[in-house]
Formats: sequence, structure tokens, C-alpha cells
Amino acid sequence: MDGVTWHTGRRPSAWPRRCLYFGLVGVTTAAGVLEMADILGANGMTWVELVLLTLFGLTFWWITLSFWSAAIGFVLQLTSRNPLRVAAAVSDLGNRRAPLTTRTAIVMPICNEDPERVIAGLDATYRSLQQTGQAGHFDVFVLSDSRDPAIAAAEERAFRRWQRSCPEPHRIRYRLRKENSGRKAGNIADFCRRWGAQYDFMIVLDADSVMGGETLVRLARMMEASPDVGIIQTLPVIARQETLFGRILQFGSRLGALAVSTGFAFWQQGEGNFFGHNAILRMAPFAEHCRLPTLRGRGPLSGDILSHDFVEAAFMRRAGYKVWMLPDDRGSFEEMPSNLLDYMRRDQRWCRGNLQHLRLLGARGLHGLSRLHLVMGVMAYLTAPLWLLLMVCGIADAVDEAVGGIDYFQDGYTLFPVWPILKTGEALSLFGLTIGMVVAPKLFGIVLALVKPELRAGYGGGARLTVSAMLEFVASALLAPVMMMFHTNFVLATLLGRRVGWEAQARDGRGIGFREAMRYHIPHILLAGILAAALIPTVPDLLWWTAPVLAGLALGAPLAVMTSRADLGAAARRLGLFLTPEELAAPPELAALARPAEAARPTAPAGLTKGLLACEPG
Repeated sequence: MDGVTWHTGRRPSAWPRRCLYFGLVGVTTAAGVLEMADILGANGMTWVELVLLTLFGLTFWWITLSFWSAAIGFVLQLTSRNPLRVAAAVSDLGNRRAPLTTRTAIVMPICNEDPERVIAGLDATYRSLQQTGQAGHFDVFVLSDSRDPAIAAAEERAFRRWQRSCPEPHRIRYRLRKENSGRKAGNIADFCRRWGAQYDFMIVLDADSVMGGETLVRLARMMEASPDVGIIQTLPVIARQETLFGRILQFGSRLGALAVSTGFAFWQQGEGNFFGHNAILRMAPFAEHCRLPTLRGRGPLSGDILSHDFVEAAFMRRAGYKVWMLPDDRGSFEEMPSNLLDYMRRDQRWCRGNLQHLRLLGARGLHGLSRLHLVMGVMAYLTAPLWLLLMVCGIADAVDEAVGGIDYFQDGYTLFPVWPILKTGEALSLFGLTIGMVVAPKLFGIVLALVKPELRAGYGGGARLTVSAMLEFVASALLAPVMMMFHTNFVLATLLGRRVGWEAQARDGRGIGFREAMRYHIPHILLAGILAAALIPTVPDLLWWTAPVLAGLALGAPLAVMTSRADLGAAARRLGLFLTPEELAAPPELAALARPAEAARPTAPAGLTKGLLACEPG
């Protein structure tokens, strides 16, 4: 702690940090591209090799962004240094016991979600908040956009049961919107128009979000101490996964997130990003400056902005307010789809929204890092077709050389042959460097967990952690090619104008049948067969290098089926595999979520809720 507070203006400059970070990214990217150019151009560069070099440069730059963020975060975590020097003092303010002086709305926009799960999560969050003694400064709003009448009726029944059990029923409200224009962003905008003026801050939750009361109060205190801060984003931790797929991803993301998020916080500082949930926003500037435009035209990237969060963060920063991302993992949780196909369906919805960010890159007044965040949102999906093109072009170039042979007399009659220059060692070194940079964030997470006793215990001990990490690495390597193919399809479908739905995501432990899996994986299996058939008779040595990709594509369907099983997830847990700190020592709010919401509190007297049932249609 250095005693610096956000509102005094005595902040360390972010420029030295950014110069260090982007200098490392730039030098590493340039070195990799130059080495690749030297390898490809050793015997003259063909047009295919020029395309290869371009694709390599784009994908290698993307890798270096994550690698150096993780490397910096790893060093900071290893040395127990706070990446946000200014956040240290605010964190201290957030831990004080002084009463709050502001009002905060906790809003949860929902659309055709499971009402019981929604209310259970809110109940666990609100009971945790009551234990802080500061619940009187918070009100809860359930903002429904559900179009299914049966679901809407079930929502109201579940809400009424919860309200009757709540000691302060006037602090919670349910609203069913008649016209759900603008999707989630429109839902939030409607709340801002109707109730926003009554509150200083707004904490946005997703339908699967759970947050601890201490975290909610800490966020409000940080905002009170920082009038020039518009958004503070927490680090949501994935929790409560039961299927094997969910447990693998829960473990992997939990292990690697700390180093990466710490590194991002180091260089982003007050120009961070917003994930759309588990964050606190300053109400007045959000309502005034973060209204989203409708993208003009009839093209595939026109219409309502779907991925609104990155854009709202950019607009908040444009208005002169800071956007901070906290790298700590305290008291902020979310869930995720429990199988590969539902996980990909969610990504399909997000893909079009992120690609729309291309239309906003030239918007006036945006901060340079806000534009970078928009680019990163686009690249999160665009890298998939780039990787696929890189792989296909590389195989095509190798097959062409093998089939065409080597021309030793390239310039007509010469006395001596022109021997080809082989740079096998350099190629293998660059390949190894690239793979190493891809897996480094996970390795950093493993090392941090092994050297920090409290983290090591949270993952079940060093032996279980090591075995789990090795299995997660194998699973990720096999699933990565399948996800690449799905994302490539999503990008192409979006650019070709195919619209996708924006319904509630699947969050339960749904298993996948083999027939359903095969419907989606047949193209992947065919591609693996075509590539293998091209390599075996021409460049069999290259088959070994592409084996993980080809195996992942060929085994996609059985992997999707097997990892969707909850019984295998339970078996892994019994063996101590893929454990996370939240499982071995569940925070109270997560433990409470396992109990029915209506039984969690004593029922309030019937007369107390009379006239206060805030179930408002429209």
C-alpha cells in the first residue's frame, strides 16, 4: 500500500508501463516475423509463402499480447506487487467499516432464464450483502425481457416467494418489459430512464452471477472515493461446474486467469474494459454518455450493437471517466455452458457482436486503448480463420514442394546445380517458441499455485494440481482445433449475413448424444481426413507435427459426448482432479446457492408485504 488515493490526482504515469509492455510486444513480434521471413525466403518467396508470412505475423502478434501480459502478471504475483498502485489505497478504503453514503442499484437483466436459478443466485448475493450491515444502501431489480408467457409467469411466482421471505421486501423489484427492443442493452437503458436518477451507482449481474456482500460494499466504497472513475470491473471466477467439460474449463481458466488479469491491469490502468456483468458503474455518466447507436445499413454488421460492453467502456472513457479492471479474484462468480456445443452456441451469439466492433474503430474521440480493446474483441474470433488459413497454406506449400520436387537448375543451363537452403533448425526453433508462448500463461499459473501454499492447497495439493494441469493441457490441445473450426464457421456465417438468435444460454448440466454431436462434427472429420490423405503420400514427416490438430478434428464428436457427462465430472472430483479453491473452501454465497431460496430465510409476516409487491409490467 502506498497511500495514494484516486481522487487526489497523484497517480503514477501509465506511459512507462505501456512503453515497456508494447515495446516487448513489438520487438518480439518483429523478431518472429523476420525469422519467419528468413525461413520462407531462403530459396525465394512464392505467393503462397507471402500469404503464410502475413498470416503468421497477425497470429504471432496476437500471441505476444497475451504472453507478455501473462509474463508481467506472473512476475508481479510472484513478488507480491500490486499491479494497480492506485488501487491499493482504494482497496484499503473498500475494507474500512465506515458506513456508505451513496445508493446502489443491483440490476439483473434476464430473458427466458430458469426463474428458480435466478432467484437462488440473487438470494445468496443479497443475504451475503445483509451480513455486511450495509444492505440499506442497495436495492435489487430483476429486469425481465422474457417473451415466453409461461416463463414470465414462473418468474413472477418465484419473485413473489422470494419477496415474502425477505425482511426488506421494498428493496427488491421485478419488472417485465412489454417491448424488449435493444436486447440486454435496451433493458438496462430502460432501467436508467425509469429509476436511474435515484441511484449513484449500478452493479450489473448476469443471470448466472453471484457476488459476495463484502465485494459489493467494497466496490461502492471505491466509487465513493473516486469521482472520476466510471466503471470498476471485477474478475469473475467460473464456479459450480459439474460436467467433465465444465470442470476442465473451470480449472483451466481459474489457474491461468490470475497472471493474465494482473498483467492486463499493469498496463491498462484507467483505460480498462467492461465485461457487461459483475461490475459497478457510475449511474449519471453511464446514462448520459453510454447510449448505443444503431449501426446504419443493411449489411451483416448493421443494426443493434450486440456486444455492448466493450463499446460502453469506450464511451465512458471518451466522456473522461476512468475504467478500471480489478485483477483480484475475491467474491465475484459466474457460470458457463456445461458442454462443448452449448458453449459454442453462446460464442456464435457473441461472434457477430464482436465483429460489429469493426464499424466502431473510427468513432470520434475514443482513447487509443479503447480502440485496442475493440480490436481485441474482433481478433478473439478472427484469429480462428487466420489460424486455419495458416495451417492449410503451410500444408499446401509443403505438399507443392514435395510433389514438384526441387529445381536444381533454375536459370536454364548452368555448370553447377543450385542447392536448396534448408533451415530446418530455425523452423523448429520458431515453432517451439510459438507453442511455448501459447502455453506459457498456463505454466505461469501452475508455478504460482505451486509456490504459494494457500493456492496450492486450494487446488488439492501439488500432486493433484500437476496431474490435473497435464490432463487439462491434453484436453485443451484436442478441443482447440474444434473450436477453431466452429469460430471460423461463425465468422463466415456472420460476414455472409446469416442472423443468429439471442436467447438464454444453456447453463444446466446437459449431456450430448452421439447423433447430435455428429451433426456438427462431420465437416471437421472430413477436413482431418483430407489433410491426412494429402500428407501421408507426400510429406509423411509433417503428419507428426500436425497430429494434435488432426486428432482433435477427428475425435471432436466423441470428445463432445464424453466431456458432457456429469458422472465423469463427479468421478474426476472424487479422484481430486480439476479442483478449484471455490470447491474445497466454498465462499458463503456459493454455499448458500445450493440451498433453496425460499427456505433460506424465515418468512416475513404476510402484512409486511402488502402494497409492496413491486411486480411492475412494462
